[in-house]
Amino acid sequence: MSEIEEALRVLGEGGVVACPTETLVGLLADATRGDAVEAVLRAKGRSPGHTVALLVPSFEAAASLAELSAAAEALARAHWPGPLTLVARAKGELHPALLMDGKVALRVPGPSLAQTLVARFGRPLTATSANPTGAPAVASTSALDPQLRGAVDFVLEGESHGGPPSTFVDVSVEPPRVLREGAIVLDL
Repeated sequence: MSEIEEALRVLGEGGVVACPTETLVGLLADATRGDAVEAVLRAKGRSPGHTVALLVPSFEAAASLAELSAAAEALARAHWPGPLTLVARAKGELHPALLMDGKVALRVPGPSLAQTLVARFGRPLTATSANPTGAPAVASTSALDPQLRGAVDFVLEGESHGGPPSTFVDVSVEPPRVLREGAIVLDL
């Protein structure tokens, strides 16, 4: 079984996978399963009240989870796949750790092992950096905190491109507003 196949098996069973994204190493889990989302929070030592973003395979998948305006679609079409996270009003029910004030954060990852996983998995995956809360994020699985490495179910070994994390843009407001400048610099 290839490492990708093993990671997909672990995700399908509700496990947590540490995996390189196009920017940093992330903790990925099936965002449709509450137990998997909570396992991510435990692995990070994250307290309630901090939300976790999602990776999705396509714009259409994002639109099925959130209300995306024409401005949001224009941003997504210009920068996805890539390190742009859109924050939008959620549609339907999601785990409380995935929401803040009724909004969910979504991105289609750029070329990376994470992009391969979310495309093959076909459901949203959690997208939070693979580091204990308060510790620096890492760009390589070889730099994972030993305690965090022991808290996940599988490590898909590899390197990300490094650099800044994804840029967060709130597209629930008009005009959209940059919440965190990161890998993509926008002039909105």
